[in-house]
This record gives sequence, structure tokens and C-alpha cells, in this order.
Amino acid sequence: MPFGKYKGIVLADLPISYLEWFNRKGMPPGKLGMQLSTVYEIKLNGLMELLIPIRASIKR
Repeated sequence: MPFGKYKGIVLADLPISYLEWFNRKGMPPGKLGMQLSTVYEIKLNGLMELLIPIRASIKR
């Protein structure tokens, strides 16, 4: 996450409550908003296993 309380946190690690807040208030424009919307839908539908290959490729 590039800003706010969760700055520096991988989007997939954001709490669902934060993603729900964004969903209610409106996602940011552009690529970040699209990514947050996608992570929200993945978490909402219990599909976190879809992110395993992506998260494995992230260098921390």
C-alpha cells in the first residue's frame, strides 16, 4: 500500500475491514483502485489461494 495507515503493506495482506471501507467510500482511481478492488473480491469470495503464486514471487 503506497499511503495511509497500511503504507508499505502488500495489498494481499490488507485486512478485509480496510478493503470494505474502501469499497463503501470509493476505491482510488487508476491501477491502485483496480488492484484493491481485485484483492477485495478475492478475499470476499474466499479465493486467497489464487494469490499464492503471486505472493511467492514477491521479494521482501
